[in-house]
Amino acid sequence: MSTRRASALKFQVTTKDSADFRTWFRGEYTNGNPHLAHLLSEDAVDKYVLHGWKPEAPVITPETQITAFGSCFAANISNYLSQRNYNVLNKDRNAKRAYVVGCGEGMVNSFVIRQQFEWAWEGKVFDQPLWHGYKAEEYGYDAEVQATTKEIFDNTDVFILTFGLSEIWYDEPTGNVFWRTIPKESYDPERHKFRVSTVEENKDNLRAIYDLIRKHRPDAKIIYTLSPIPLLATFRNNSCITSNSVSKSVLRVAIDEVIREKQDEGVLHYWPSYEIITDVFRQPYKPDRRHPYEEVLDYIMMLFEKTWCIPHDNEEADRPDIKVGFAKALVAARLVPGVITRVIAKDKDHAINRLLARDQIMDEPKSERSIRRFLKSFLKDADAA
Repeated sequence: MSTRRASALKFQVTTKDSADFRTWFRGEYTNGNPHLAHLLSEDAVDKYVLHGWKPEAPVITPETQITAFGSCFAANISNYLSQRNYNVLNKDRNAKRAYVVGCGEGMVNSFVIRQQFEWAWEGKVFDQPLWHGYKAEEYGYDAEVQATTKEIFDNTDVFILTFGLSEIWYDEPTGNVFWRTIPKESYDPERHKFRVSTVEENKDNLRAIYDLIRKHRPDAKIIYTLSPIPLLATFRNNSCITSNSVSKSVLRVAIDEVIREKQDEGVLHYWPSYEIITDVFRQPYKPDRRHPYEEVLDYIMMLFEKTWCIPHDNEEADRPDIKVGFAKALVAARLVPGVITRVIAKDKDHAINRLLARDQIMDEPKSERSIRRFLKSFLKDADAA
């Protein structure tokens, strides 16, 4: 386009006072992306992440039987709820032989999670060894392990299934998918192949898992989660960082589409641990860039308990202080100065007031106002403050 012709173009500029001003139709719902300052408040995650994903009311009681497996992030949920004296079946001593217990956090793709349900409930046996432990030991189709797995599933009231990646190794002649890569001594380049699974394949697996649970445990609740733990490495010939983005995106889309399909049945739910880690705390990882700081994980577990679990004997007193947990997580993710958790830990109003007396706590003005409001909420006479 010539300069003369380009300069002749007229661009429409409208303002509220102009004659042709119109308001865009924004639909029935409009939920905005928060400013960083909005995330520095006690109810930030509830308002900006959990909105639309919470159950109508908590459903997990101390008697509710829970099974959690999948990516290693599931182990955090299992350990936390077990320590809080909730009934996690795959932490039971008698359940240790089941692969969903002994190697549950190694089941990182939707294919292998589906395999466990098909094996336990439908008796499906695959025509080659697909399952290997951390030391490349072969896990077969042991009838006793199958029976133990079936017993766990048969007694589960809430399934928490965490999906980790969409990169898979598979057996080309049969299409069957392995838990992880193939042991070196067993690798056959003519049949053992690598690929990135598709959204449609993962949707098919997620639907099949859902349908199996509905068939065998029709009253059970199902919670799908996406692990925030990035890939350690990719087997694609490009960077791990970009492959990780694709791997997580494939799963996140598949989960969302299946939940939208099934949401009216009121059984399937999503727990947004992935978004809490990557969007609220942004980069809350240790120097390995894979494992979140314990303070961040602790906060997510506290939040899960608050959202999903009914307190023991209806008593809230023994629950960890989630507001303090949030403050520690913000510090661990370097979103606020470390001094904040130190003054809160002292549990003395004068320590908080000394910090509030500073001219500046945060560099950005909106964040400064937000963190001051958050700090004032810890004062014993917070309403007066």
